[in-house]
Amino acid sequence: MELKDIRSLAQIMKDTGLTGLELVEEGKKIRLEKHMPPPVVSAAPPASGAGAPSAPPVQAEKSEKDQGLKEIKSPMVGVFYTSSSPESQPYIKVGSKVKKGDIVCIIEAMKLLNEINSDQDGEIAEICVDNGQVVEYGQTLFKLR
Repeated sequence: MELKDIRSLAQIMKDTGLTGLELVEEGKKIRLEKHMPPPVVSAAPPASGAGAPSAPPVQAEKSEKDQGLKEIKSPMVGVFYTSSSPESQPYIKVGSKVKKGDIVCIIEAMKLLNEINSDQDGEIAEICVDNGQVVEYGQTLFKLR
């Protein structure tokens, strides 16, 4: 792939707001990622008068059922599919045992079907996205026990 092609892909990412892109062509793989700075959150003004004491910030905690669970996250932006075709059985279901390297789903990006492999061993506790749903880079796809 030539530099002008890579620049063209980067421009497409910028124009469409994509934060990640992976392309496999003739056995060569290229991955482009745009790391976004975390959003700046400003404090809301107090509900009552200016002299009202403000409550301490509340940190979001994982619910008890999520504690101790591992996650498989999306390595790219695209459309999530649970199987290789609509007629095929899903790669996994809740309760399925997976080993590192097992195919867990497919993500379609730029008309390419990318098999997503588990990066760890475990049992599927939750499938966090629906079949056919658009997913973002880094979005949690599965939770494992």
